[in-house]
Amino acid sequence: MIIFGVALSVVLILVVGIVVARKVDGDSANYLVAGRRLGVPLVAVSLTAAAVDANATVGNTDLTSQFGFWSGASLAIGLAICLLLTGLFLAKRMNAMKLFTLGDFFRLRYGRPVEVLASILMIVSFTFLLAGNLVACGFLLERFANIPYAWGVVLAVTLVLAYTVAGGLFSDAYTAAIQTTITVVAAIVLLAWVAYSYGIVIPEGMGPFDLEQLSDPAAGAPINWATLISLAVGDIVAIDFMQRVFGAKSPSVAQRSCFVAAGLTAAIGTIFAIVALSVSSTLGISVENGPVLYTLLSDYAPPIIAILVLSGIVAASFSTASGAMLATSAIAVRNIFTVRRHTGSGPDPLLRWTRVAMIPFVIAGAVLAIRVSQTGILLTLAFDLMLACLAAPFVIGVFWKRPGAVAALGAMAVGFAVRMTLLALTPTLYGVPNDILYVPNDLVGPEFDGWATLVSALVGFGTYVVLAFAVPRRESELDREAAVLADLASEREASEREEVEVPA
Repeated sequence: MIIFGVALSVVLILVVGIVVARKVDGDSANYLVAGRRLGVPLVAVSLTAAAVDANATVGNTDLTSQFGFWSGASLAIGLAICLLLTGLFLAKRMNAMKLFTLGDFFRLRYGRPVEVLASILMIVSFTFLLAGNLVACGFLLERFANIPYAWGVVLAVTLVLAYTVAGGLFSDAYTAAIQTTITVVAAIVLLAWVAYSYGIVIPEGMGPFDLEQLSDPAAGAPINWATLISLAVGDIVAIDFMQRVFGAKSPSVAQRSCFVAAGLTAAIGTIFAIVALSVSSTLGISVENGPVLYTLLSDYAPPIIAILVLSGIVAASFSTASGAMLATSAIAVRNIFTVRRHTGSGPDPLLRWTRVAMIPFVIAGAVLAIRVSQTGILLTLAFDLMLACLAAPFVIGVFWKRPGAVAALGAMAVGFAVRMTLLALTPTLYGVPNDILYVPNDLVGPEFDGWATLVSALVGFGTYVVLAFAVPRRESELDREAAVLADLASEREASEREEVEVPA
């Protein structure tokens, strides 16, 4: 009964996603940025659905039950802070630039070499993000439908691919309305049922007001701060978030949508963390028997609540996976292989090749999910890379005009080298065994977990600032930026002419 109910919600999402695909109308501008016509409700729910994914629900409850509120809830709270900061400082600016991908910003600001390297880093990061969401779907199908884990991952990624290939950001935004509604209702109902059945019980030292989790290294403070900072700052360079910001119909719509999504994300993440603390204390549920949330839903919850919550998890995972597929393939095609949208008669090559390019990224994400069956660490590692390599060139580069391509390339190269080296040397990753890349050694122990993120970020930002003063942007770079601006303006004008010429 449970899996049948979840299947119905999946069918609804697929039907809506495919039906809405007709809005693409053969135009890559509609496919990538929804024609820049989305209002606050659709942008806000799509941002929320992207943030409240399997990592922020299933990963959140697993980490919270083991290490305390701030260990798990930081996944969602960090993303909420990211959305808040984006709304305060970047949403209006980025929407007004009328970009098609976040890779366009790095081409505009720093030039072709930076565009390519930044695009590669973003693709690698979002392959991790895609994998983290497929892990949760694979475990869900294994637990509730008796489908082997690997085949569950394949099934999940195939379903998401079906409607994303068809409708792009339009399908993502409209299905997100369903997905976010399910997730919000599921969170409220779950909390109410746990409170009524078992009470809200917070183990000593593990609650939201036990701030030693943020101040005492023995209570996991470095890891918790690393999670918050990695997601709050590193996730600003999130290509799926920015894709939705680009699709907003005005700068003010983009900003207000970020604020709404930030509030919803923080609330939902907090609810799942409180539920995890309560049931682990009263029922003794632990991760040794599989994901905590799945154990609660399969062994204790009424079927209707299990259906609702699991549908919310699947819906949120699908939304994030869809955004990751769309954004990575668009960046690969447009910013690495320089395919541009067609403004004359005939098929749009950017649309065609973006759809084709989804296939290798889907395969890579599925393979990684099967190889590393962890949820929370895949999300945070993805944005560790963004924090160490791209956060400084993006966040500082928007406001400070002195740094040039040398500063950006230096920050990316040094930040990446330091983060990957520390990853290979540290035996644990956010409190769990490092199954991704670990070289046994006597130099670094588990106590360095969390510090690796913070040190890598400090090195990346420091490199960018030092090189900005040492090698400022050249006059030729300013001339090149003007040329790119003219090129982007030409694309926008052609798109606007087509909208006027084609009857509604």
